[in-house]
Amino acid sequence: MNDPTRAASPQAASKLALVVDDDPFSQEIFTEMLLSLGVTDIHTAASGRLGLRALAALPRAPDFVICDVYMPDMDGIEFLAELAKRAYQGGVILVSGLDITMMAIAQQVAIAEGLKMLGALTKPVPLAVLAEVMAQADR
Repeated sequence: MNDPTRAASPQAASKLALVVDDDPFSQEIFTEMLLSLGVTDIHTAASGRLGLRALAALPRAPDFVICDVYMPDMDGIEFLAELAKRAYQGGVILVSGLDITMMAIAQQVAIAEGLKMLGALTKPVPLAVLAEVMAQADR
């Protein structure tokens, strides 16, 4: 049985991810989920502005950015616009526990900016759904 939530591929271990979410619990949950999917190089930031600082400090661009839409200081839409200005080529996964309409707008903005959208997911995100969305990056 091929369950993407059970076995990490050899490539997953070399993946780098950045989780940008103002909720520490969400950061922890996404970190645990990514670890269970075999991603071992995971960085977190509590706002878009801190996400940009983390991005600048990383040795290379992350393969995945998981970004909350609603955050203080710099929200997810502003953060995505900055990612586009930096010609970010990795996959983007939007998450929100709130308004689905706003998340759809954020997704449309990201696509219009040329970002590689993998999905827009409502919290709480099931592990199998995250695994499926991340697998799109390799297609």
